[in-house]
Amino acid sequence: MSPIPRRSLLKAAAVAGAAAQFSWALGAEDAEAAPRTAAGGDDPVTLDWLEAGGLGAAPGTTVGVPWPMGAHREDRTFALTDASGNDVPVQTWPLAYWPDGSLKWTAHAVSSGSGKLTLTTGTAAAPDRKVTVDKSGGTIDVSTGVITARIGKHGSTLIKSVTRGATEIARDGRLVLVRQPEVEDEDQGTVRTERFDGTVGEVTVEQDGPVRAVIRIDGKHRKGSRSWLPFSLRLYFYAGADSFRMVHTITYDGTQEPGKASGDFVRGLGVRFSVPMRDAAYDRHIRIGGEGSGLLREAVQGITGLRRDPGAAVQSAQYEGRKLPDPATWDQRVTTRLPYVPHWGDYTLAQLSADGFTLRKRTKKGYGWIAAGGGGRASGFGYVGGVSGGLSFGLRDFWEKFPAQLDIRDAHTDEATVTLWLWSPEAQPMDLRFYHDGMGQDTYAEQLEGLNITYEDYEPKFGTPYGIARTSELLFWANESTPDADTLARQAAAVRVLPQLAAPPRQLIGAKVFGPDLFSEPDRSTPAKARIEDHLDFLFAYYKDQVEQRRWYGFWDYGDFMHTYDTVRHQWRYDVGGYAWDNSELSPDLWLWYAYLRSGRSDLFRFAEALTRHTGEVDVYHLGTWAGLGTRHGVQHFGDSAKQQRISNTTYRRFYYFLTGDERVGDLMHANVDSDETFLVLDPLRKVRTDPYTPDRHALSIGFGTDWSGLVSAWLTEWERKGPKWEKARARVLSTMQGIAAQPNGFVQGSGLYDLDAGTFAVDGKPVVSVSHLSAVFGLNELCAELIHLVDMPDFKNVYLDYCRYFNATKAEQKARYGSDFGTLLLFQGHSRLDAYAAVQTGDATLARRAWSKFYGSDGYTESSPWRTEKLTGPAALVEGSEAAWVSSNDTALYGLAAIENLALLGDRMPG
Repeated sequence: MSPIPRRSLLKAAAVAGAAAQFSWALGAEDAEAAPRTAAGGDDPVTLDWLEAGGLGAAPGTTVGVPWPMGAHREDRTFALTDASGNDVPVQTWPLAYWPDGSLKWTAHAVSSGSGKLTLTTGTAAAPDRKVTVDKSGGTIDVSTGVITARIGKHGSTLIKSVTRGATEIARDGRLVLVRQPEVEDEDQGTVRTERFDGTVGEVTVEQDGPVRAVIRIDGKHRKGSRSWLPFSLRLYFYAGADSFRMVHTITYDGTQEPGKASGDFVRGLGVRFSVPMRDAAYDRHIRIGGEGSGLLREAVQGITGLRRDPGAAVQSAQYEGRKLPDPATWDQRVTTRLPYVPHWGDYTLAQLSADGFTLRKRTKKGYGWIAAGGGGRASGFGYVGGVSGGLSFGLRDFWEKFPAQLDIRDAHTDEATVTLWLWSPEAQPMDLRFYHDGMGQDTYAEQLEGLNITYEDYEPKFGTPYGIARTSELLFWANESTPDADTLARQAAAVRVLPQLAAPPRQLIGAKVFGPDLFSEPDRSTPAKARIEDHLDFLFAYYKDQVEQRRWYGFWDYGDFMHTYDTVRHQWRYDVGGYAWDNSELSPDLWLWYAYLRSGRSDLFRFAEALTRHTGEVDVYHLGTWAGLGTRHGVQHFGDSAKQQRISNTTYRRFYYFLTGDERVGDLMHANVDSDETFLVLDPLRKVRTDPYTPDRHALSIGFGTDWSGLVSAWLTEWERKGPKWEKARARVLSTMQGIAAQPNGFVQGSGLYDLDAGTFAVDGKPVVSVSHLSAVFGLNELCAELIHLVDMPDFKNVYLDYCRYFNATKAEQKARYGSDFGTLLLFQGHSRLDAYAAVQTGDATLARRAWSKFYGSDGYTESSPWRTEKLTGPAALVEGSEAAWVSSNDTALYGLAAIENLALLGDRMPG
């Protein structure tokens, strides 16, 4: 993608000015809207749970529902009923608007429900017990009608107290960070640590009921004069719930330098509460989740298994968590000797790998630990309290994001302490140093040589974790007494799989969101269609299995998968440069989300959800020099020196946000609105340019493929959401579309010089042919399909359809159209979806035939691919399992998207 020479600027200035005027004129109210769709699509929508069991013990859920353009005006209200026709209280708000001002996406929060629910227009029922927010005093008090949380406005206590009725269940909710200033290899050195406490910087009430309230807390961890490791916390409260949800995000801003032992190494990262203990020791209970629905069920002072029997009824009551009869009624041989029965005050469950946890307990600090069991994968759930009330707590993805840990301390005293460790202090410190010394790659020429052998794009100082983030989810219940086993099991189940309502595929398809007509429900009506559906199922099942077999788990890794397989070692290339972690290369995020949209399958949703949580946080910078950019695939998620828009692409986040209303993902998308500024800081083509180039605020070289698709997705989303910068974002969407349309060769021009202040592309005075096989495979096709549906701009549509028509054309056809062919290209199967889109838009039957020809017979997977796995056993591999050595993540993403889109667009025109 060659930059436009500076000498072309003056020649193009007049044309650029005209384009800018036209673009800004389009920014007038409604002028940019495509022809309005006739109102419709307002039929009732049946919402269902992704998994069986409904809401279960979770506090509530929020679902996003799309609507066709023109179906509902902005002030439309909605009502919800259950299968029996009973009203279900619901809180509704807009997530996005169509250009004509009608509702595109709405969010609906509920705090009850177990079966299918029906969403209609109408007046929402009010909950019997509304959630309320009072911010008039020194704290922000949130009441669900069952529990009340007092949230601090400053200081290190984030949640002052959680009460149920008149009973205080928990207090002093706070964040804990343990820093280790030095790490030494092997057995050298002395381990020192220091504790930092999360300190409130700002508290914001984002929603205040009546069904859902959201409180955001931002701050940093502090000790003395130093504050670091910023956090952003959201607390979710739902009407009538006895629980609340916490979404906890940290952004790493410490220093760790390769080759140095000193730095900011996180040794422990946790959320801590104090729990008042009011009951007799034998009426205090500990519950800790093990494998599946397993539970450790004990009392602080156990009276089962003693040499003397207090009575079967007494023993049974303690095991079940009920209040015991007066000890005076027990066998006195037990009662008189109770002072000699130990009180167990401390418990720890540590999950230091994805495959094993250990559980231990002790009477109190200073005394020996006793092994209390262990297993493979713990649920991340626990409870401490007594017959007069207690706190249940849980950390989602507990074993998947190891090392994690649950601590209960001092349960034998008047106040127990619970800590949910997102990073276990018993694990090795969080070592984020770059993994090699550079190996002499000091110049661009040497770095390009390194790229040619390991596929890693190295550059000194670029492999830094500064600015990456990670989000965790936690749940807490304020119980009026120790819950019974069934209730505890339901609470643990909510921790493991957070219940989620969903709109059906029919609604998602009919609303024409995420690119109209690019996905359709699975169809096995012909052998050819059935074979493609089988192939899609095979690929997803294989990646699910590989996550497990290869143990792609861990705090920073969970959600992602590997890029390329090593057929000799029978191992994915986890240690070979750019062949290791995938980091959204060629848009696997889109493949998985479109696969979910068309099918409604919960396993696809959960896989894509984990990927979105990972790629949006870990693979992208949120602070520092490269904030707004993502990192190319590599051995470490942040290691490669290619920091680019194509990885931070908002396109990959839109699905999860609009389907769930998740505020954290909304933050990530909004943060990208001004990411065009990053092109001043870092030139993505700095190592391969042949012409002189210095970033200039008024002449930034920006590619029309991977660069612009990342930028325009953020602008489009801000515009649709009517975010704080939506008018600026709308103007940039329209002006850059017009700027590309005005280029002599449209998208084939490759890149343009962008004025950061005006938000416009200069129009070159001469045609250039600069086409990359990567330009359209990071969401460009899906975005352009959506933009063409939204914006009535024939010139833009024409230049995009031209690009679609000629990428897979013969070199002679390319040369005849543009005066030059496109050179050596790749990824023809993936680009067959561009043929399919253009075929439908133009009615060109030749393009339709070529779409299927390139899909079936170019590169990538074919019908003659094995479409099976082979058994893998020792000593060929570390873990017994299976392999499909012919599978690569690039081909999988491209095949998946081409299959889904070609079937939707041209399923009725398949060969044979």
